Amino acid sequence: MLTFCPHCSNMLLISAGDDNINRFYCSTCPYEFKITGLQIYDRKLLNRKEVDDVLGGEGTWDNVDQTTTQCPIDSCGGTKAYFFQLQIRSADEPMTTFYKCVKCGHRWKEN
Repeated sequence: MLTFCPHCSNMLLISAGDDNINRFYCSTCPYEFKITGLQIYDRKLLNRKEVDDVLGGEGTWDNVDQTTTQCPIDSCGGTKAYFFQLQIRSADEPMTTFYKCVKCGHRWKEN
C-alpha cells in the first residue's frame, strides 16, 4: 500500500515508532501517522511453474554426437558426454557448446 504525505506529497515510509507502534512517516517533514489495527504485510506462497526446455524439448538430445570430456560433477566421474553447438550470441562470438553427461545426465555449457 502506497501512502503519501498530505503536506509535501512525498511517499511515506514505514517504521516502528518510539512506543513500538508501527507508523508511517515522511522523510522530509515531521508528519507521521500511527498504524493501529492494520496488517502491515501479507505473505503469499506462489507455486513455481514448470520450466520449458528452451533448446527443443525432449527430442533435443536424440541423435547427437558424443565426445570425451570430464563431467563437472565430482561424484559422477563420467568421461563421455553428448554435445551440440548453437550460435546464441552475435556472429562475431564463438558458438556455445551444450553438454549432457552420458552417465548421470548433468547438463552444462561452455562458450
